[in-house]
Formats: sequence, structure tokens, C-alpha cells
Amino acid sequence: MSNRSGQAKLDAEVIAEAALTLLDEVGLDGLTMRKVAAALNVQAPALYWHIANKRELLDAMARAVFVSAVDGVEAPRRDEDWRDWLIALASRLRRAMLGYRDGAKVLAGTYVSDEAMWRTVELTLRTLEDAGFSKIRAARVFPILLHYTVGFVIEEQARSDREYGDRNPYLPEHLAGLVDAQRYPRTAQLVTDVFSGDTDTEFTEGLHVILAGIHAVQSDRIASAD
Repeated sequence: MSNRSGQAKLDAEVIAEAALTLLDEVGLDGLTMRKVAAALNVQAPALYWHIANKRELLDAMARAVFVSAVDGVEAPRRDEDWRDWLIALASRLRRAMLGYRDGAKVLAGTYVSDEAMWRTVELTLRTLEDAGFSKIRAARVFPILLHYTVGFVIEEQARSDREYGDRNPYLPEHLAGLVDAQRYPRTAQLVTDVFSGDTDTEFTEGLHVILAGIHAVQSDRIASAD
């Protein structure tokens, strides 16, 4: 909906989308209410009717990213393993964050309250309970996966931070000479593999390790109860 001047009607969602669009240009550190207002062709005070401060702006931005990530998520298919379903869910969130410069920093520590959030949490808990987890154990799994995913993407985006320019220490040509391969061959290989490798594979392998640990703990608890 537009007003008579042709501007989009202001609300928290419109403001958040404008702020997310600005991220590619200014980054999270450079994002201000004044710049968002300018992008919307309004005066900054007009925003404060809908967003009280930058903290609330980040919450609204995080909500937009999360809602887009889980759009269309459904319960696991009858023959779908619970671990595969969780990996797919975490991968959706990672892709959504990677869609914006500093996207993971936007979500880190923010408060998201939305029907899409509660529906996703409910689906996750139900999936885990159907897989044999107690309500308490299931409730602990969701934040573990969320924190891993957000933390991974923060690191992933930091490695490609454009503020480094040509001096980015994570560029392959810089990493190659970072560690003395004669004295520290294992460390040199690790640096090359981790920081120059396939981040898609790195992310998924990390999820597999986490879920294997969660499964092992669950199996031990079931065995102890027998």
C-alpha cells in the first residue's frame, strides 16, 4: 500500500526490508536510522512511530530474515530421517543469512517473535519427540543447532569481509604462506583446508558431528533407562 506521495506505507516490516537492502552498501556497523529514513525518502523521526531504536530495528530485520528462511517448511516426510530434516532446516537459515551482508550478525542476539518462529520450533520439537527424545532433551537441541548455524555464518561472512579489500588474510594466496609447513605441517594443512575449502561441506559436516553427538547422548540415556 502506498500513500499519496507514492511512498510505501511505513510499518516495521517495510522499514526492516529497507534496512536489509542497505546492508550490502553500508554493512551493519554503518547502518543508522537516518540512512534507513533516507532510503525510504522520509525524515528519521517518522521511523520512530514504528521502530523505537536501532535495537528494535535489528529485531525487525532478524524477524524478516528468519521468516524468509522457514517459509514453506513442513514436517518430515514419513520416511525422512530426523537428522536429515534438521540439517535441511539449518541449511535454509544459513542460506537466508548469507543473502545479506552481515546477515548472521543481524540475527545474533536478536529477539524474534513471530508465528513462523513458533511454528518452526513446534515442528522441531515434535520431530525430535517422534524420534524418541524426551521433551526436555528436545527443547535443548533447537538452540544448539541455532547457535551453531548463526556462529558458523558469522565466521563465514567475516572471512570474506570486503573491508579487507586485497589485504584479506583469508585469501588463498595469503593463507599459503601463513604457517611454516616444514615446522607445522598439520597446522598448515588445517589452515588451508578450513579457510580455503568448501564452506558448504564444512557447514554440513559440522552439523553431522553435532547431531551424531546428540544422537549418542540420547542413545546412552535410553540404554540407562532400560
